Amino acid sequence: MQKATVLLTTAALVTATLAIDTASAQTSRDRMRLRGTTQNEEPTTTEATRLPARTFTEAPTGFDSLTNGYLSQGPDYATLEEGTVVPLRSFNDNRFIFEEVETNADGLGPTYNAQSCRECHQNVATGGASQIAEHRTGRLTDGVFFESLGGSLVHSRATFADIVERVAFEDPVRSFRISTNTLGDGYVEAISNLAIMAVRAAQPSTLRGTVIPAPVLEANGQVRIGRFGWKNQHASLVSFAADAYLNEMGITSPLFPAENTSAGIDVSFGTPYDPVADPEDGGEDVTAFADFMRSTKAPSRGPITADVTAGERVFNTIGCAVCHTQTYRTSPPGTPINGGKFVVPAALGNKIIHPYSDYLSHDIGTSDGIPIQPTPDFAFTAKLMRTAPLWGLRTRSRLMHDGLTFTEKEAIERHAGQATPVTKRYEALSDADQASLQAFLDSL
Repeated sequence: MQKATVLLTTAALVTATLAIDTASAQTSRDRMRLRGTTQNEEPTTTEATRLPARTFTEAPTGFDSLTNGYLSQGPDYATLEEGTVVPLRSFNDNRFIFEEVETNADGLGPTYNAQSCRECHQNVATGGASQIAEHRTGRLTDGVFFESLGGSLVHSRATFADIVERVAFEDPVRSFRISTNTLGDGYVEAISNLAIMAVRAAQPSTLRGTVIPAPVLEANGQVRIGRFGWKNQHASLVSFAADAYLNEMGITSPLFPAENTSAGIDVSFGTPYDPVADPEDGGEDVTAFADFMRSTKAPSRGPITADVTAGERVFNTIGCAVCHTQTYRTSPPGTPINGGKFVVPAALGNKIIHPYSDYLSHDIGTSDGIPIQPTPDFAFTAKLMRTAPLWGLRTRSRLMHDGLTFTEKEAIERHAGQATPVTKRYEALSDADQASLQAFLDSL
């Protein structure tokens, strides 16, 4: 193309790019629209009298790649390959799909961060955390957040050199969000809205967390308390998986059928950048991802020594446990959740878990300043972050939401805002008590 032609078409190109980007953003926001009212997801007092007394058991734990019982283990994992795997059949089948490397022929990209779920969720066992971080940017104008052109997520990779996304100099809000652990998340999904609200009600007003209402995408946006993602932006594992499939791998599905733009440039099917018609996944992979996570065991603890026990007492005494809630109990088997789209199975119901998170959002002075959506109704989420679940902490060497803190001591001292009184109590501890607390955290 001649230079003169480029100059003549620049204004039209900018106008078209902005229109494409605006339409794409509006589609995304429509998907995140909340509908209906939040359900308790627990039997009422009257219903409870008609049911057998509830008996709770500890959820199975481990980094052994064995099912928690939600799905059968299935064929020997080593025997599975692309030609023999059967989606949704078993834990091992779904693990294979979770680990499978996506290619251009599958619809990868055209802009993306990873080629498989495992790439971001694999430490000790598939489904765990990792060092992978995504990049978020934007800007504030008169106190209002505006996403970068193409969205706040700046993808690190692309299938064509000319559509690699770059950070705009004009966007000074810049942060990382490190990959989260997904092991045990089936139990987290089975925590009722009522149980989360009960934890919130028991918190002192100064430390009380904020409930994030999230749409269950597979239930047409039925509202539920969010619990997945650094912003608590998702309430179901199907929604969480579909979001990641699009935003981390660039693969569309029925819940997210439209491609992202590349900094506002249309890179969808029909352009030279994307050879695969949308949706690129008919929903089978998204369900397999969700069912794999539902079948994983919770992270296991390290050895419990006298120092660990003493450290847990310190943890509770100084107030860490107010937000890093030790224990939740899941809903009874047979309980409809996720807007009625999922029924709690026996393997996930009436289980005791120890995630060390309230699954609420707090202002501790470390947020990335980026709201869930750049709209007035989500503006309050800019300064909030989900209480990081501490189970599996000993498998992480990069801490906090951005992965830019490297020791537990520094992570504690970084807590400000609502957590300031707790941080001050920590700093006033004796060296022996700080050492005990360190031993406790190293056991998680």
